[in-house]
Amino acid sequence: MDKSRQQHLTRWLRQQRHFAGRWLRLNTLLGMASALLIIAQAGLLASLLQSLIVDQQPRESLTVSILLLLLCFVLRAQINYARELTGYRAGQAIRQALRQQVLDRLSDLGPAWIQGKPAGSWATLLLEQIEEMQEYYARYLPQMTLAVLIPCCILLTIFPLNWTAGLILFATAPLIPLFMALVGMGAAEANRRNFLVLARLSGNFLDRLRGRETLRLFHRGAAEQEAVAAATTDFRQRTMEVLRLAFLSSAVLEFFASLAIAVVAVYFGFSYLGELHFGDYGQGVTLFAGFLVLILAPEFFQPLRDLGAFYHAKAQAVGGADALEAFMQATPATAPQESQLPFTADRSIALTAEDLRVCAPDGQVLCGPFSFTLAPGEQIALVGQSGAGKTALMNALLGFLPYQGSLKANGVELRDIRRSDWHQQLSWVGQNPQLPAATLRDNIVMNAAWDDKRFAALLESCGINEFLPRLPQGIDTLPGDGGNQLSVGQAQRVAVARALYKSSHFLLLDEPAASLDALSERHVMLALNQAAARQTTLMITHQIDTLSHWQTLWVMEAGKLVQQGNWQQLSQQPGAFSEMLKHRQQEIR
Repeated sequence: MDKSRQQHLTRWLRQQRHFAGRWLRLNTLLGMASALLIIAQAGLLASLLQSLIVDQQPRESLTVSILLLLLCFVLRAQINYARELTGYRAGQAIRQALRQQVLDRLSDLGPAWIQGKPAGSWATLLLEQIEEMQEYYARYLPQMTLAVLIPCCILLTIFPLNWTAGLILFATAPLIPLFMALVGMGAAEANRRNFLVLARLSGNFLDRLRGRETLRLFHRGAAEQEAVAAATTDFRQRTMEVLRLAFLSSAVLEFFASLAIAVVAVYFGFSYLGELHFGDYGQGVTLFAGFLVLILAPEFFQPLRDLGAFYHAKAQAVGGADALEAFMQATPATAPQESQLPFTADRSIALTAEDLRVCAPDGQVLCGPFSFTLAPGEQIALVGQSGAGKTALMNALLGFLPYQGSLKANGVELRDIRRSDWHQQLSWVGQNPQLPAATLRDNIVMNAAWDDKRFAALLESCGINEFLPRLPQGIDTLPGDGGNQLSVGQAQRVAVARALYKSSHFLLLDEPAASLDALSERHVMLALNQAAARQTTLMITHQIDTLSHWQTLWVMEAGKLVQQGNWQQLSQQPGAFSEMLKHRQQEIR
């Protein structure tokens, strides 16, 4: 990562602080209050030592000063606790805002764009990389301001007492951030590389975890285990590289801070011996001045020490922001345009396409050109070999892929319709049912109005009543992570019931019976066929031998619509459909 990129990412990170501006300002004010208490505490302590050692005052006369000193200790402890709390709140607010931005961005881009990366990479972006920004906003960013203000307050206290000590501290202070910046440039680059390796490791590990049955089937378990081990070793080595740079930056800071404090101590030592006679404005070096300066000298460098300790947090944040900022600013070559045109429908959807080409996010044409008309209430079964472009067309109809040409719904161009309004008109069932962490009842009803009769009818028609008695809490059972308390067939029945419970005008089905057993397939297809008769329906399927009752069949091949007609017409015509039917019959035999 070059220097200009680091500077750009640093500016981007600072721009996000407005999400927690109130917490950050409060944290800085508490830091300044703590600094003023440090100066007061040092002054009281130096005054007590001057009174006891030089002035020989009785201890009873110093009771007020001692109580004030104890009060300073208590107040500093309370303020430090409040700083920790406000710093955490600041980081929490910004992390939540960034995660929401990422989720909104993912929602805008749609699942077709998301599939370009492994799920583990997105998990790393949402969890690990945003989480690494906590310390940057909670500690480093407020400390940047305090690292300037607190030393200035201490210098304003020291210079009226002894200009030589003040000058020593003033001259050595800039060396610390200078050398730390040089070390930090390398740390940011090391963190960026570390996050890239972590993203790849997470993606590879999650993909292999999901495909472990397939790997075991093809005897690839040992080879993939070695690959994961090698990736883990690489990640460990890069992590140690980051830690090495972090310790190096701390060593640089401690060296210069210790050197400056030692010079100040030597100066006062020789002044008390009568060897040096400058810096005290001709009034002589008192014990009070010496103690006060020596007590404040470590505190002068403490904000810079803290900044150095948190500098690693900045390097982590810059490294994590690299992929995050690139994702937030990325603009696909062609993307679904988010329009604000409202859309409502009081009848079944009618679709008209003219010279339609569906495009990938990078602008590549996936299928088309083709033209078609889908009348209100018509049932279409879309068939074709894998890779023919069926899913691409489905994603375009869902609004997740951009397109060229014209695609109108009830006479309105689809790209001009507000996507949320369009989705309100749709019900969709995919191959892999996704059940949120809610009861089966909530999974079916979602945000729709409650209708007891309709709900009971769907439980019966979708075959859910058959397995409900075997569930621990019946309809109020939680399906578990990914629906693992249900079989694939049972989860698909719930997904179908959810789609049919919603009042929609366009039913989209993407191989709803794929990977189902015979009983589940019968229940699912019976419920869907009944629903399809009441609204416009488009279904993708490979099971062409079950489509004899469908009104219209569309056949896709190499991204084109090559045939349209009913079962009887297409089965008797030479072409792609008759060939698919022949192969299907051979498979059954």
